[in-house]
Amino acid sequence: MRLFFLFLVGVPLLVSAVPPPAHPYADATRRRIATAQDERKTADLLPFLTDKNATYRAAAAEALGSVQDAKAVSALLPLLHDAAPAVRRAAAYALGQTGDSTAVPALGQRLTQLEPNALARRATYEALGRCVTKRTVSQLWTITPPGPDSAAAPGRAWGLYRAALRGLATPEAVGQATKLLGQRNQVLAARTGASAAFTRMRGQDSTLARVALPVLLKGLSSDPNYFVRANCATALGRVARPVVYDALAKAARFDADHQVRIGALRALPNTLQFSAMSPPPSAQLSVERHAVVTGGLLMPQKVLSDELARPLAQESLAAAEWFLKAKPDSAFNRAFPDLLKNKHFRARTTLLQASLRHAPAAQRPATADSIRRRYQRTANQYEKAALLTALGEDPAQFDFVAKEATLTTGPPVVPGTALGALVAMRGNKAFPAARQADFTAALRRALAGGDEAQLSTAAEALADPKLVPAPQAEDLAALRQARDKLTLPREIEPWIALQQALDKLEKTAALTPAPRGTASQHPIDWAVVQSVPVGQRVRLATTQGVVELELKVVESPGAVASFVALVRQHFYDGLYFHRVVPNFVMQGGDPRGDGSGSTPYTLRSELAQLTYGAGAVGLASAGKDTESCQFFVTHLPTPHLDGRYPIFAQVVRGLEVVQRLDIGDRITAVTLLPAGARPTAPSPKQ
Repeated sequence: MRLFFLFLVGVPLLVSAVPPPAHPYADATRRRIATAQDERKTADLLPFLTDKNATYRAAAAEALGSVQDAKAVSALLPLLHDAAPAVRRAAAYALGQTGDSTAVPALGQRLTQLEPNALARRATYEALGRCVTKRTVSQLWTITPPGPDSAAAPGRAWGLYRAALRGLATPEAVGQATKLLGQRNQVLAARTGASAAFTRMRGQDSTLARVALPVLLKGLSSDPNYFVRANCATALGRVARPVVYDALAKAARFDADHQVRIGALRALPNTLQFSAMSPPPSAQLSVERHAVVTGGLLMPQKVLSDELARPLAQESLAAAEWFLKAKPDSAFNRAFPDLLKNKHFRARTTLLQASLRHAPAAQRPATADSIRRRYQRTANQYEKAALLTALGEDPAQFDFVAKEATLTTGPPVVPGTALGALVAMRGNKAFPAARQADFTAALRRALAGGDEAQLSTAAEALADPKLVPAPQAEDLAALRQARDKLTLPREIEPWIALQQALDKLEKTAALTPAPRGTASQHPIDWAVVQSVPVGQRVRLATTQGVVELELKVVESPGAVASFVALVRQHFYDGLYFHRVVPNFVMQGGDPRGDGSGSTPYTLRSELAQLTYGAGAVGLASAGKDTESCQFFVTHLPTPHLDGRYPIFAQVVRGLEVVQRLDIGDRITAVTLLPAGARPTAPSPKQ
């Protein structure tokens, strides 16, 4: 132990330094609990639920949230009344993860009592939302807990969200969310939950228009939280009213946050047209918003032109994507050459795709030629892939795209995308029946080639009767042969696609379960886990700047151990970000660079009580217990991922860099920072 001398009024005092806290997994019992979770051994976890140590009870309950075994429900229910708030919260979380309706009475009863802990109270409401049925969903708003209503508001709002995710939205639920969002001085957690619930209330469009419209409009225009405003924009996209179009157009151009602008752009309906026309003198709405001409709403050129010119690739792409759903008019055609000067390749290629999709028959060959020329000129593999996607709009490009699908050299993203473009062509109403045999032959070639991405695409296409009306015996044989050549668990994703296609085509009564990788094929490396201090920072250097992460070793020891081991091998250095979805995630860590790559092993899903706020870092997967090396970072809160994908880190510096990253940007280096390092900038907004 190191000793320090402090001097107080001239008298030396001998003081011992405070030792760092012990690593939680230096505790053999914590390792036993985490190992039982990893091995999916419910029986080994149950005894810990009654352990005298509250830390072990909470850890075991949370572990059962990953196992998701309904057999544990009866043992978890008593813990809703445990003396320790952390145990009550973990038990509620685990019950919600099972989604078992038999837990509803106990959860409801708990909410009628005084739950002094805010986190446990919210967890109980969310668990109720995950477990209720059509018959019991009203408990979310009919239960009256003791204490001030403001204390229950966040839990009720997020409970409504969880129920809406499961398709349990009702007119009454719309009314409850409206009250929660519209209440004066409502706390932020309740506003975010209620606004998020609106985005998932399918089948309630007329009720939204009748009941929630004023509150949603006010939320979009004046709520101080960007996530609430973005949610209001998304919900308003389902309300067909001129006042809504005006509000969305205003938000798309003038909101201070790009994520709100993107949400508003996406919500604008395709009935609005790109136009430079000015409104007639009688129009009351600003030309900066939209014009009312001959009874039809016209979107001005200024709004979308400005959005396309934004410096952020995400926002420019969102504006370009609007043209895929809205048929361009003459104003768009006149402006098109200037629009193609956009510096972001994804926005450019999306505009070309929109042009090809909507072009008159006489203009399609020239547009397709222009796209092919760009394809030949660019050296960017991801731009090539995007241009092939654009050519997928024109069945006349079948031969050109089919040739690219057979490439066996170069980056796999190009032939993989080419096959996807062929599938898009086949789905086009203009696809010539005479080319059906050629299309099926392309799928068989892909199955024989064995490329992971192409295998999944070909399998899904062969199982779709709209694309292949009459699969032959040789097609089923090709699917089986391709499946049997795969190496598991590395190639679990194409295995699932191939087996699901076979089950569908063979009309199997029950789907064949996927052979998940067991814990024994890659057990948690506890030596690596214990070498990672709690709060460990990671420096992720990219071509757009530096992002700093904090690893969640307590909640996700297996994922963190895998990630750290790969970092120490320099596995991630030089890899691409291959997927970026505006207002959702950016994804990287794939050694192939196309989203189909993996490591020789898979991990089991560690689904802890962490939530996907902005900058959460999760592991990508092809289903539960299939995680590997690919990771994603959220642009803004994405609560529908909670409890479904493991979170193993959080961005603590550089969220603005995450927002700038686009497909084709690279990870230049990943390094572990010295122990005790702290971020040099504020944490990301939540």
